[in-house]
Amino acid sequence: MDVQRYEKIFLSLSAGLLVIFLGALAYAAVGMGIHLPGHAGGVDPRTVRQTPPFDSPGVRQVAPGRYEVVLIGHAWAYEPNEIHVPAGTEVRFRATSADVIHGFLIEGTRLNAMLIPGEITELDYRFEDRGEHLLICHEYCGVGHHLMFGKVVVE
Repeated sequence: MDVQRYEKIFLSLSAGLLVIFLGALAYAAVGMGIHLPGHAGGVDPRTVRQTPPFDSPGVRQVAPGRYEVVLIGHAWAYEPNEIHVPAGTEVRFRATSADVIHGFLIEGTRLNAMLIPGEITELDYRFEDRGEHLLICHEYCGVGHHLMFGKVVVE
């Protein structure tokens, strides 16, 4: 029984797995554009509904082919609950929470973030195909958590 041989095999396999995992991480970050959202600013959760742009949540066109969705997560709903955007346009989501930590996950996309009270989350995405995407809260936020959902309609 050659112990050194087994140790070399084990170390080689471990190093190989590290290289594979780092490659997958690099591919996700660079190739697929998956990254952590940057700090986009702050807002006082007690006065979020009086603070622009959260005083008027909804969808607005900011330039040709570009839309902005301002969204507030609160116990146990999104405001607005239904979002309509044209297909093939760039959409920037600006979102925050008015009370506790909520999740923000749009099914079938790479959009996945946390809505933290006092923090503004910004996410960009281009919806290419028409259809509906479920918007769900993936962070437990209280007894009505299972009722917190909405939808994005790409027209």
